[in-house]
Amino acid sequence: MSTKSSVIRSDPDILDGTPVFAGTRVPVQSLIDYLEAGDRLDDFLEDFPTVSREQAVAALELARDALSHHASPS
Repeated sequence: MSTKSSVIRSDPDILDGTPVFAGTRVPVQSLIDYLEAGDRLDDFLEDFPTVSREQAVAALELARDALSHHASPS
């Protein structure tokens, strides 16, 4: 599994510190926006070729893990 730092970067010199996929200027929020709109992961990857499938999947796994970790017990 990838670590957050190998998938997502935040640097004040890149898009004012907006979290982006490491090695790109593509905001992670763009992936969330695509999926929220009902677009497929392949659509996102086609429109943002600097992001690898592995990076996108790892970011989604990190989001899943963060949500699971912070979920309130019933």
